Amino acid sequence: MRIILVTGAGGAGRTTVAAATALAEARAGRRVLLVSPDGDPTGDAYGTTDAATGGTGDTGGAGETAGRLTVLRPDPAGDFRREFLALQARSGTVFDLLGAAPFEDAELTELPGSRQFALLRALRTAAAGDHDLAVVDLPPLHEALTVLALPEQLRRYLRRLLPPERQAARALRPMLAQLAGVPMPAQWLYETTSRWETELAAVQAVVEAPGTTVRLVLEPGPAAAGTLREARLGLALQGLALDAVIANRLLPAASDDPWLTALTAQQHRHLEALRGGAGDLLHELPHLGRDPRGPEDLALLAAVRPGLPPVPAPAPAVEDRRAQDGVLVWHLPLPGAAKSELSLVRRGDELLLGAGPFRRTLPLPAALRRCTVTGAGLVDGDLGIRFAPDPGLWPTPS
Repeated sequence: MRIILVTGAGGAGRTTVAAATALAEARAGRRVLLVSPDGDPTGDAYGTTDAATGGTGDTGGAGETAGRLTVLRPDPAGDFRREFLALQARSGTVFDLLGAAPFEDAELTELPGSRQFALLRALRTAAAGDHDLAVVDLPPLHEALTVLALPEQLRRYLRRLLPPERQAARALRPMLAQLAGVPMPAQWLYETTSRWETELAAVQAVVEAPGTTVRLVLEPGPAAAGTLREARLGLALQGLALDAVIANRLLPAASDDPWLTALTAQQHRHLEALRGGAGDLLHELPHLGRDPRGPEDLALLAAVRPGLPPVPAPAPAVEDRRAQDGVLVWHLPLPGAAKSELSLVRRGDELLLGAGPFRRTLPLPAALRRCTVTGAGLVDGDLGIRFAPDPGLWPTPS
C-alpha cells in the first residue's frame, strides 16, 4: 500500500494540498483514504465517505469519485478516554486499596500528547485498510517529525525500563519480592507493556515501509530554504523519502501593479533557492486569489501527477576497508546535515545519532557490533562513521 504523508511549514496550505492529492488520485481510479484531523478539509464539497461516522456526503456531481475517496478523522479525546478507562479498570485493585475514587467517562478531558497518539493510531488504521493509497495530513514539519520518531523512541524506553528477557521470570516474582523486600512489577504491567510494544511496532513498520513517502508544502519566503533543509535532514534520519516539494501560492509573474511586481520578484528569488535544494522534486502551485473551495479549485492544486511510484530513501551501507587501512565505514545519507550539529553516542549494539533538533537510535549492523568507533566525517550529506575491528575477534584479511 502507498502512503503519502503531507507536512510543511505552518500555514503553507498542507491540508489543502493533502485534499487535492487525495481527490486527484481518486479521480485517477484509485481507492483513497484521506486522514485529516479537520475531517473533510473542503466541507464535503466533493461528496466523500466519512470513515469516522460511516456517513456519505452528497455527491453533488462528483460522480463515482465519492465512492473511491474516504475521510478518516482521528479522535484524540475518544482515544484518550478509552485508554485511560481501560488502564483504570486493570488497576482497580490497587486503587481500591488506596481508597481512590475512579473517574467517570464524562469527567475526562484529553491531556497534552493525545493528538499525536491519535494520529499514530490513525496511521496504523490507514495501513491496515483495503485502500490503494492513504494520504495523511500531518501537523507542521517539526511536530510531524517528532510524531514520526515517537514509536521508535518509546519502544526503546520500554525495552530499557522493562527488558523483554526479564518477563521470563514472571513466575519467580512473588519469591523475588520477598527476598528483595520490594514489590515486583505486576502481571498487568507486563501485559500492558507488551500491548504497547505491539502497537508501536506496527506503527513504526508503517513509517519505515518502502511505500511511505513525504510530501513537503512550502510557501516561498525567507524561511522556506531553511525549512527544506530541516525537512531533508529530519526525514533522512528517520529513513523516509521526500517524494515532492510543493511551492504553494505562487503569485502571477506578469502584473502592471508595481507593489505586486515587487512582491512577486521577492517570492521568486526564494523560489530559486528552493530549486537549488529540491531539484527535480520541486512542483509549483499558483495562488488562486481566493481560499480554495470545492473540487474545481482542488483540481487546480493537484501538483504531482497521480500514480507516481514512491522513491525509496537511500539506505545505509557498510564499506569494508580492512584490506586497505584496517577499518570499516558505515555510510549514512543525511542530506542537509552540518558537522557541527551531529552527535554520536555508542551504547552496546546501538548508535544514538543526533542531528540538529532530532535524534534516532540505530541498531548497528552485525559486522560492526564488535568494533570500536574511531571517527566520523560528513561529505556532501553523507555521514561516514569509521569503526576499527577488534583484532582478537576478526580474522586477518588475506
